[in-house]
Amino acid sequence: MTISSNATKTTFDWPVRVYYEDTDAAGVVFYANYLRFLERGRTEWLRALGYEQDVLRRDAGILFAVRRVELDYLAPALFNDLLTVRSSLAQIGGATLTFAQDIRREDILCCRGIVKVACINALTLRPCRLPASLVSGIQSGTGRLLSASTEYT
Repeated sequence: MTISSNATKTTFDWPVRVYYEDTDAAGVVFYANYLRFLERGRTEWLRALGYEQDVLRRDAGILFAVRRVELDYLAPALFNDLLTVRSSLAQIGGATLTFAQDIRREDILCCRGIVKVACINALTLRPCRLPASLVSGIQSGTGRLLSASTEYT
C-alpha cells in the first residue's frame, strides 16, 4: 500500500491478486470484477484515512452508494496477476465523492475510470450531505478514527 498526499489530490495504491474466482474460462479477469477491485481500492483508501464504513453507518448514519461509473478496459488482467488499484479523489461535492481510479499490472494500464459515490442516509437511503468532519478529515489527509462519541455536523 502506498499513500501520497496533497490535500484532496491524494493518491492511494492497493494491491490485489487475481484469483480463479475473478476470471472467466480463459483465465482473463471477468469485466465486472474490475468494479469489485475498484471498490476495494476506495474502501481501503477510506480506511487508511481512519474511517471505517461500518462505523460511519453506526455513528454518522451514512452509507456510500455508487452513483455513476465510466470505465475503459485497455489490457486484460490474468489469473495470478498482482495488480495495483490506484485511487485518487478528483472532486468533493456536497453529497458526493468522485474518484479517478485505474488498475495496473506493473507498467501496463489494464483499465481506468471515474467513479462517483453518493453519501446517503442509512435509514432513508436518500442522498444527504457529507458530514463536515469527514470532509475536513479527507481534505487534510489526516482523517481520524471515529467512535460513538464523535460528533458530526
